[in-house]
Amino acid sequence: MEALYENLLQINVKLLIMWVIGGVLIFLAIKKQMEPTLLLPMGFGAILVNLPNSGAITQVQEGLEEIGVIDLLFNSGIANELFPLLLFIGIGAMIDFGPLLSNPKLMIFGAAAQFGIFFTLFLATVFGFELKDAASIAIIGAADGPTSIFVANFFKSNYIGAIIVAAYSYMALVPIVQPPVIKAITTKKERRIRMKYSQGDVTKTTRILFPIIVTIITGLVAPRAVALIGFLMFGNLIRECGVLDSLSETAQKVLANLITLLLGITVAAKMQADLFLNTQTLLILALGLIAFIFDTAGGVLFAKFLNLFLKNKINPMIGAAGISAFPMSARVVNKLGLEADNQNFLLMHSIGANVSGQIASVIAGGLILNFFG
Repeated sequence: MEALYENLLQINVKLLIMWVIGGVLIFLAIKKQMEPTLLLPMGFGAILVNLPNSGAITQVQEGLEEIGVIDLLFNSGIANELFPLLLFIGIGAMIDFGPLLSNPKLMIFGAAAQFGIFFTLFLATVFGFELKDAASIAIIGAADGPTSIFVANFFKSNYIGAIIVAAYSYMALVPIVQPPVIKAITTKKERRIRMKYSQGDVTKTTRILFPIIVTIITGLVAPRAVALIGFLMFGNLIRECGVLDSLSETAQKVLANLITLLLGITVAAKMQADLFLNTQTLLILALGLIAFIFDTAGGVLFAKFLNLFLKNKINPMIGAAGISAFPMSARVVNKLGLEADNQNFLLMHSIGANVSGQIASVIAGGLILNFFG
């Protein structure tokens, strides 16, 4: 009873706020089904580490340091970039680059949709963040959680907790954030544009060579991105080689799900009230949203610019799928196309742009590491 009384006395407003934040994340995961494999463990972890004298985090008791399991997982899986890299193997095994390979022009939308990263990097420095922290914050706009973790951890950012929470939260909020941005800068006529899908077969040899060639080119252009792109492409090579089907299935389901769960709860190590609740966290969330919006708008506006010179017009919404949130962004674009015209199927085009965004976000992260590392 004495211990209970002491713990109750340590409960303060900050702890209560973190409990509420954890509860909201759990609610979004269960009720709204927004990235439940991520938001549920993040929400539960936020509560776990903000209990008074929580044994889940490292504490000093009677002069002795007791290592908490959450900190142990963080140091073993995030501080050394292990979890993001292992997760990329699973993501790579999930991705079918066929739509992109059958229409390589879609690659340019993956590049165009990274504009928000570099704009936000400049904006973050204006708000007083150190350059390496600003670079870490800017990557939120890629809507690529593993890359955000990798870059923030590489730079030893002071705000890694807020960055990770923002990156994964905005990934989950793609169906909410993107539609109003897309509608604001396109007309209904533009959203009705139909695009023919190339039915050209992509040979098995092409599918096998693609991840190898992309890894080599990326290594020459952005050497620091080799680990990220290499693990992503290794996962895809497992998928496409045709002789490792059981490993491919394991990577897609067991490995990806397990690492995602561990990653979600481990992030809570940086969600302790004293570290998380400050004005910088709110500013990071705002800058992350700006990056996300500008990435979406950049892809759409680039597609509209191309239409000025093209005979066969591109549906500009395809540009919005150039972010890395796979496959959520592609589904959003397809849904908006069907809303404008119930016979306007854009899924294959948007998937092509979406997977190109996965590659482009990793390369963008590598370039930032090269420039500021």
